[in-house]
Amino acid sequence: MAGNEIVVDVARIKKAAHSAIPLTITTYTLPHEIEVYMEEVLDVFLNELGQARLKDYLVYCLRELAVNAKKANTKRVYFETRGLNLNDPEEYEEGMKQFKADTLDNISYYLQKQKEKQYYIKLIFQARGSNVVLEVRNNVEITRTEYIRIQDKLARSRKFNSLEEAMAQVLDSTEGAGLGLVILVLMLRKMGLEEECFDIRVENGETVARITVPVNATKIENLSALTDEIVNRISRLPQFPENILAIQRLIGDPKSEMVSIARHISMDPAMTADLLKLVNSAQFMLPRRVDNIVDAVKLVGLRGIKNLLYSYGSQKIFAAENAEDQKALWDHSFRCAYYAYNLAKNFKPNNRLLADDAYVGGMLHDMGKIVFSAVHPELLDHIDAFCQHKGIDKRFFEDLSGGLNHAEIGARVAEKWNFPESLVAGIRYHHEPGLMTTDYKDVVFTVYLANVFCEFEHHGIAWDQIDAQVIQDFGFLSEKQFTKTLEQFTEAFKQEQIKQHRK
Repeated sequence: MAGNEIVVDVARIKKAAHSAIPLTITTYTLPHEIEVYMEEVLDVFLNELGQARLKDYLVYCLRELAVNAKKANTKRVYFETRGLNLNDPEEYEEGMKQFKADTLDNISYYLQKQKEKQYYIKLIFQARGSNVVLEVRNNVEITRTEYIRIQDKLARSRKFNSLEEAMAQVLDSTEGAGLGLVILVLMLRKMGLEEECFDIRVENGETVARITVPVNATKIENLSALTDEIVNRISRLPQFPENILAIQRLIGDPKSEMVSIARHISMDPAMTADLLKLVNSAQFMLPRRVDNIVDAVKLVGLRGIKNLLYSYGSQKIFAAENAEDQKALWDHSFRCAYYAYNLAKNFKPNNRLLADDAYVGGMLHDMGKIVFSAVHPELLDHIDAFCQHKGIDKRFFEDLSGGLNHAEIGARVAEKWNFPESLVAGIRYHHEPGLMTTDYKDVVFTVYLANVFCEFEHHGIAWDQIDAQVIQDFGFLSEKQFTKTLEQFTEAFKQEQIKQHRK
């Protein structure tokens, strides 16, 4: 901050837009500098998602909802101070008679009380699928009476065709969510959105006001066309090396013996080294080192060998000499794979097959980024010509190469290479577990959380940005518990790396 000015981190906002990470602004008193900051963040966020034209409309909507949330928190403090029950209709009516006058006369006192009692206002921006989702949350549950009054205001708004018409009507002035909400609905109409794009409800002790705006249609069409073209071209790159295909065929043959599979693996020194490294890692907790390739194959099992082939084969295809960006991606992938395996093993012990699937899911979750780090010059030339032919601005390709849509690109490439559905799901939904439509919840949640661990330890994501459903599924009750688990995993990974380097 410089004085009261909050510096906008443009790179962080763009990363959030590309990775479906929710951006959260939390305040207790909603000072002017927070409103200015909110507007600046929204400007960058919408511009990245092709909806910059909606900024002024949405700024009004967010301000209206944030002010309403602030008033709701003030109301809670006021009622507590007077010893009145918000949920009792008679006491509610009694309290509302003097609420506005009393709080305006001494607003600094009530705002300070809100802060002391940790009654917050959260503004959340998130790219979720093909939508921009904007939320204002406060941790005071709306009462039934308030909810009915708000629905009444929304119903009234349907009668109005213009702002002037709405302003001319006499509306109930005792509620903060009066004329403002009517104007909000009219603003949505001006943006070409239906009333259903706005929703207000109670979730987990919070009142949540949510606006859902489609990402710019032209942007989606251009990104989709480019994604299709890239995936089609990637499918023409060399398939897995013949030795990997031969092992895959052996695994698929019910007559094959472990000895035959082991013999084929031993013909590839690098794959043999990877397999022995895997078997002798902390994952298997063996009392002694294994150097026999047949014993290693038996320990890992057919499913483990399959997963090894997927990650090993992908690395071979996307291998590039002296590629620092790619090295950083693979380093991140190895760490994510380790965390995913240990999350599965420690938190989902009853799911016998999850650990192996989660490990390879963690290894390949960023395949879409790896594709771009290994892009061949001829592919770049082809995409450049494709953009010119279709009239697509080249900045859309820059968006993709910068990470936008990388989960979908990675999943589509995995489908082309006939990866298992569970692995495809882990790649596709590793940033957006809430959008998952498959039967592979455990794999998706585990890969998502492993990636979050990696982001969290490098301060790339905050506790309140993590998907609440996943946190609940793994049984984390607090940020402290979550952080302690991550610290244990980080230290174990460090020791594993030291151990591997010594060999």
